[in-house]
Amino acid sequence: MNLRTAATGFVAFLLSVPALQGNDDWAFTYPSSNICALRGSTVEIRCNYKYPKGHAVEKIQWFTNKHDEPVDLKDDTDYTGRVEYSFPEHRCRYYSCTGTCTLRIRGLTLSDSAEYKFRITTNHGGAYSGLPGVKLSVTDLQVKVVIPPSSPNRVQLECHSMCHPAGYDGYIWYRDGTQRHQGRFTWFNINSEYRTSCAVQGSEHLPSPSVYAPETPSVGWTPPGVIKEGSSVNLTCTSEANPVAKYTWSKVTTGHPPGHSVQGQQLSFHPIQSSDSGQYLCTAENELGTETSSSFSIDVKYGPKNTSVIPSPPGETMEGGSVTLSCSSDANPAADYTWFRDNQPLLWEPRRPYTLDPVRSKDRGTYHCQAENQYGYLGSNSVFIDVLYAPKTPSVSVRPPGEIKEGGSVTLSCSSDANPAADYTWFREHGGSVEELGENYTISNITTELGGNYYCEARNAVGLQNSTLMFLNVTATSSSSVTTITVVRGTVAVLLATILLLIFLWMRRKTASRKAGGQGGRPDTREESPPCPVYDNVSALTNRSASAAQREPIEEQDDPHYASIHISRSKNQEVPRGFAGALVESDHTEQVLYSAINLKRPKAVPDKLMSDTTIK
Repeated sequence: MNLRTAATGFVAFLLSVPALQGNDDWAFTYPSSNICALRGSTVEIRCNYKYPKGHAVEKIQWFTNKHDEPVDLKDDTDYTGRVEYSFPEHRCRYYSCTGTCTLRIRGLTLSDSAEYKFRITTNHGGAYSGLPGVKLSVTDLQVKVVIPPSSPNRVQLECHSMCHPAGYDGYIWYRDGTQRHQGRFTWFNINSEYRTSCAVQGSEHLPSPSVYAPETPSVGWTPPGVIKEGSSVNLTCTSEANPVAKYTWSKVTTGHPPGHSVQGQQLSFHPIQSSDSGQYLCTAENELGTETSSSFSIDVKYGPKNTSVIPSPPGETMEGGSVTLSCSSDANPAADYTWFRDNQPLLWEPRRPYTLDPVRSKDRGTYHCQAENQYGYLGSNSVFIDVLYAPKTPSVSVRPPGEIKEGGSVTLSCSSDANPAADYTWFREHGGSVEELGENYTISNITTELGGNYYCEARNAVGLQNSTLMFLNVTATSSSSVTTITVVRGTVAVLLATILLLIFLWMRRKTASRKAGGQGGRPDTREESPPCPVYDNVSALTNRSASAAQREPIEEQDDPHYASIHISRSKNQEVPRGFAGALVESDHTEQVLYSAINLKRPKAVPDKLMSDTTIK
């Protein structure tokens, strides 16, 4: 049931009434329905109550509308140690009892603003509350900023309180805690470093919050530690200021003013890129001034990118010159480099360019580098170093190898290491160019006249080089050798026959001369020798002479006779009749070897022959 009090006009709601004894038996009144108090002050909330006689009060409490169920302020942790209840002795007359109550809250905070209600619990099991309660408003003194149009370098400050009527001027002003003057307004120079506050006269211990321009902002980032490319990073700018500052972010470009700006206390990168590395500024601003932070550096770490090799000087590389290969890569931290030639690693310092000085022919190949740091690695493009050099000393070979027969075919081959590839020209020693170009030179149906020393010349745009000499030894074929041997054999046979005939005639003449001498001194007992017969071979002739010597006595031992002539010949060689000798072929030189000519002289005893004398 609702009970309205005539004195205050407030209504007390009966929450639970087990037994009612009349509408006038219960009543709750609050002298003030709205209370305004400054933060930090102490407030008292009072009430008057009435309940029926015969009820015994078991519990009284104050509670707020902050909770769904009534919670005694003494049990509320938000008020611990700050609340006190006061309940003077109540008095009972006739049919009802009356009393007063007081709630005292010390050290008010802004969160203490709420509606406060009183509640009684009796021995009849009922709980009764006075509704509505008392609305408490806790506030600060407010310093408002008024910007006059005619004063761009300073502003006007106004002290204001919701607990005082408009136009109230009982305020005292303070600068950095020192009292300055009294009144509703004061002046403040923009970007001044001092702090200004005001207070109500009589409550100087409860000044307003100070107003001031922003202090130098500080910048922090999350998550802390190393910033890696691809991660999420938030930058936060913080500055002490009242009124609250507004924030602006800008990136610093070297040699240029700050570029594009972003509003907000936090600057977020989702995800952060390597291009986000740089210097950032945060600016805090309110009506009393502006302040900019020191530059904040974002150093984004990332693995190598855009790895490339650049040769210097570019273009063709001559043997004996120099070339430097430089490896570059976008990486943070700076990358170390590994060099490769034809995919094989080279021993070289990890950060130095690769230098070839002097360049050698064996340095020709394909080069690349690999950039690496703790966040990754990446290979470069490939650069081909084409080393140009004159031909090296050519080598010459012959096919087929070994002895070269007249009438056959032979091929000479010339090869030389050169870049660019060499052209070849063939020469015959003392004979000039054979007018043959190319790596191979073929001679078909070769003759002995084509034998001798040959060499080749290797030539390219860089230079030329001659090979060593290659000797071709051409031997005659078997048919020409037989013809030559036959001619020689015939010539030797004729010469030998002539010599033998001359010897025979000389011996015969000498014999005849001796016979003539014998006729003049003593008779010759010998028969005249018949004419010399023609024998088929010299051996028969010598044999017959030996027989005649045995039959007839020999008076004179000084006359020489051919006892025998033996001719030996090489195996399988036919000796023409009438020739004593043989042709022996050795190393293309033809020689006539006489095997033996035996000259025998008759001894004193007719039946014995002289010992052989061998002429070779």
